[in-house]
Amino acid sequence: MAHLIPLPDFLDAAVGWPACHHVTLEHGTDIQGYTECLARADAALGEAFQSGRDVDDLVRGRAAVIDRLLIAAWRGFGLVPQPCLSLVAVGGYGRGELHPGSDVDILILHCRPLTTVQEEQVSRLVTFLWDIGLHPGHSVRTIDTCLQEAAADVTVATNLMESRLLAGDEDLYARMKAQTGPATLWPAREFFAAKLAEQKARHHRFGDTAYRLEPNLKEGPGGLRDIQMVGWVTKRHFGASSLHELVEHDFLTEDEYETLMHGQAFLWRVRFALHFITQRREDRLLFDQQRALARQFGYSDQGDDLAVEQFMQAYFRTVTELERLNEILLQHYQEALLSEPGDDEVVPINRRFQARRGFLEVTGEQVFRQYPPALLEVFLLLEQHQEFKGVRAATIRLIRSHRHLIDERFRNEFTCRALFMEILRQPHGVTRQLRRMNRYGVLAAYLPAFGMIVGRMQYDLFHIYTVDEHTLFVIRNLRRYAIPEHADELPHCSHVFKQIPKPELLYLAGLFHDIAKGRGGDHSEIGSDEARTFCLHHGLSSYDANLVAWLVKTHLLMSLTAQRRDISDPQVILEFANQVGNGTRLDYLYLLTVADIRGTNPTLWNSWKASLLTSLYAATQRVLRRGVDNPPDRDELVGEVQTNALELLTAQGVDADTCRRLWSPFDDEYFLRHSADEIAWHTAAIRRARAEDLPLVLIRQSAARGSTEIFLYADDHPNLFAHTTTALAQLGLDIVDARIITSRDRRTLDTFLVLEDTGQPIDSSWRLEEIADTLRRRLRDPDQRPVPVKRNTPRQLKHFDVRTDIRFAPQPRFNRTVLSITTGDRPGLLSRIGIVLTECGIRVHNAKIATAGEQADDIFYITDLDDRPLTDAARQDALADTLRKALQQSEDNLSIRF
Repeated sequence: MAHLIPLPDFLDAAVGWPACHHVTLEHGTDIQGYTECLARADAALGEAFQSGRDVDDLVRGRAAVIDRLLIAAWRGFGLVPQPCLSLVAVGGYGRGELHPGSDVDILILHCRPLTTVQEEQVSRLVTFLWDIGLHPGHSVRTIDTCLQEAAADVTVATNLMESRLLAGDEDLYARMKAQTGPATLWPAREFFAAKLAEQKARHHRFGDTAYRLEPNLKEGPGGLRDIQMVGWVTKRHFGASSLHELVEHDFLTEDEYETLMHGQAFLWRVRFALHFITQRREDRLLFDQQRALARQFGYSDQGDDLAVEQFMQAYFRTVTELERLNEILLQHYQEALLSEPGDDEVVPINRRFQARRGFLEVTGEQVFRQYPPALLEVFLLLEQHQEFKGVRAATIRLIRSHRHLIDERFRNEFTCRALFMEILRQPHGVTRQLRRMNRYGVLAAYLPAFGMIVGRMQYDLFHIYTVDEHTLFVIRNLRRYAIPEHADELPHCSHVFKQIPKPELLYLAGLFHDIAKGRGGDHSEIGSDEARTFCLHHGLSSYDANLVAWLVKTHLLMSLTAQRRDISDPQVILEFANQVGNGTRLDYLYLLTVADIRGTNPTLWNSWKASLLTSLYAATQRVLRRGVDNPPDRDELVGEVQTNALELLTAQGVDADTCRRLWSPFDDEYFLRHSADEIAWHTAAIRRARAEDLPLVLIRQSAARGSTEIFLYADDHPNLFAHTTTALAQLGLDIVDARIITSRDRRTLDTFLVLEDTGQPIDSSWRLEEIADTLRRRLRDPDQRPVPVKRNTPRQLKHFDVRTDIRFAPQPRFNRTVLSITTGDRPGLLSRIGIVLTECGIRVHNAKIATAGEQADDIFYITDLDDRPLTDAARQDALADTLRKALQQSEDNLSIRF
């Protein structure tokens, strides 16, 4: 018997179903009649959504409308009454759940080969469904082909399991259902194992985290597919028609069922709104729609707490709860379905815990009430027993239901504090158990400040994870330094890690470094105070507590110094060394900085950043070893690099006097800002070059610099910087550093460090030749005016308004002016800036290029064409105004400071 979804009254009245039904019957293939009915239904659904109607009525209501339109079309194309032919709804449509943009999945079931007429009718029906605006996913199968496909693919078996008969041969449909059921194929045990593997693979595609800032609300961890997964296994195992039957089977409590349904309703409402906003099927919460969704759900900006961040925090907290319930239910099923018969031996651990079937469990339901510290002990035992596969479902539920015991008294108890520190000090499983503590809600209960960042997003492209997920990634990165199997990832970090006396201090710094985000004020300062209090409360010495607090307070210092300051300047190194103070602090800060960058966004970390931090670490270590009161002076550094370069060159057969003669027009700055290896490379090429060979273009991979190094030697010209940056931008390269040196005989020695837009050095010879040829052509005619680069702006960058900030500051030691530009990133940005500086008669001597997500932070060390700093305020104003116009920023978004 056909199973149609009941049509809600509000749709019946709004669509005018009797009249609509008449149209579809009388004009069975009239596209206009169907599209008008569908349009009225969608309009009614939209109004009902805006008025706050239960989303369950909306998704089932749309399925009900589609049921009736399909049946009318089936009749209109003459497919009834015909024996041995059935129209079947499958998949989500079979469940009776359709969102505005959902595919309409149907099966046309037959028991003998279709006639030519029937094939034509089916083909015209499918085309017609596309024509009226549906997106049918259709298959035409016999029972035998259903069996074959379902046996080979558990997804097909799942779709058939959720099917409904819409029209046609009832007996044929009943036989198909019987023959594809668990008695014939995919019994509950095999079905669960296959779906579990399917879920793990799906989660892996999304990085095993639900907390990316553009999540997929259907397929991602904690999304709708996870709820469906539970429903599929429930139906296969129990033959259940609703998830509430899990309560009857003691797989869920009533409260957990309500949480599950509340989470599904929230995600359904978000998905329903997302489909209406985009006017298509869309399951990704892209930046493009997040603000609109936040407004749709009634959020508004509250000071620094943006509406979009509030909305996304509600989303992430919802999927967190759904992830927790999914884990409990799948653990229940794993114990019920995958355990071997007789595999029920109990292995005692202590008075409170035992192991069964490889999973840890409590010895009785009153354990946590009688001994609350066991709420932390369970995670310590999992670290100490690596053979355990996890926690039994009943114990997970008891942990969750006893979290209220983790109160102020609990946090002050010595045993609890000792247990928490022991968890951090274990040689194995620290990251895994902190993640488990977060999933079960124990970490937020024990550390309420952490609870405030759970699900907390930052609306930018720099931080791609929520704050809590980022924090756990940072701790994971710190832990990997200690694991020999991962030593090849970051050999230098692994080496430095062996030198630190107390790794747990590093983990505590990682735990607290962002814990105060979203609370206003400086999160580093607030987090530092809280870290110190926590450490002292947990029995750490004042020295250790102060070290952790200092790391939290200065966790951005090394990154900012390396990326935004000229670390070839000895004074910069000395200032940084004074801020760090000693080698132990340097080791801890270096390790935390690398882990933090890698945990913010995997695409941010590259060989260039690695080389910057390693260089800063080595230079600072050298100063600290000599003593900050006895740093190497300028002459000593220049002499040392020249001596080392000469050794390399004489080994190549180059005469030392020839080298010194070539170097005579070069200022000390050249030797301070280049390594001995680079100077030897330059010198050997310049020595061979003739005047007609200029401009000289050299390109090589630089392992020490973590990038591709481009060296230009040419007659000085004001347009060279603009031409070079424009050419490199047109080639799709990212410039990460520029060192512009002009010799006393008016030759330019320019070094550009570049990466492909993937963040990696160039790895093909033809690409290197392409770059060299392009630069030679451009620089042979420097008088020609550079043309700005025009490239499409990536989708994500279009949704962020970055306030442009232009600042001027003196650099008296080098007789220059520092120009800092913060603005929205876009293709060809550096080229535009270079053209403006050229047209304004500005010479660039050095450039530090840093991009964090949607924001570019570029620093230029500049003078006028006579090598004098820009000290005149009027000229600074004029330059800033010209830059503003070139960057196409409104006057309201510009801030100029001198």
